[in-house]
Amino acid sequence: MGNGSERRETAWSGQAGARAFAAVEAATDWLLGYPFVFEALSRRMAGGPVADAVLVDYGCGPGQVAGQAARRLGVRVLGVDSSPEMLALARRTGTAVAEYHLVERGRVGCLPDGCADAAMCNHVLASLPTEEAVGAVLAEIRRLLRPAAPLVLLTTDPACGGVEYASLRVAGAQAPYRPGEEMTVRLRRTDGSWQEVRNHAWPVDVLPALLERAGFRDVVLHRPTVTEALDVADAELVRSRLWTGERARPPLVVTSAVAA
Repeated sequence: MGNGSERRETAWSGQAGARAFAAVEAATDWLLGYPFVFEALSRRMAGGPVADAVLVDYGCGPGQVAGQAARRLGVRVLGVDSSPEMLALARRTGTAVAEYHLVERGRVGCLPDGCADAAMCNHVLASLPTEEAVGAVLAEIRRLLRPAAPLVLLTTDPACGGVEYASLRVAGAQAPYRPGEEMTVRLRRTDGSWQEVRNHAWPVDVLPALLERAGFRDVVLHRPTVTEALDVADAELVRSRLWTGERARPPLVVTSAVAA
């Protein structure tokens, strides 16, 4: 998932990259990430989501999360991504209540201003090397949202290096990562092997300012725990592992805000 930055293209470009991304297990994300993104969206949408509500999934990748959001929230999802190969995979495997559009030169040209009632953006910031790049992505999301519509971001805390998570490893650092600094992340595949990906660090404490500069307000940061997941995540997934690392130091941050 991402905006088409050079680092994203290196990691997930072309058909092989799209297939590799679709083969990432993402167990930790499905425990402590995506279910809480859906919960935050539902809570932030005035009166809860309605049948004709439109949700933008910015950086939708091969569409698994977009499909789950459509089913769980009962909304129409517009998945957008800069990778034609990711979108082709999403269209082949995605749900009928989601549609997919290409991001070109940082803009979803076929979608008008204020067309969406909500947006989510999962693990996209990690592909962006500069504050300018982050700001451009957030500004495009803001363009697509109507006023007071919510945005929910899912990010990995760069400070969680050295902890062994079920499907994630963040490389440790002698000192805290600086905003945009390169960091190495290992992701577990469905076959049990691991894929190494070069990402960019965006420390949790810089997120509110980045959002506010892009035209968002009422920023709230939430670090979901395994205890909370007992009531939110899939019960079979919760029972499937001990989640030792996730219990010791939850690695994911769900950040919500509304369009000013």
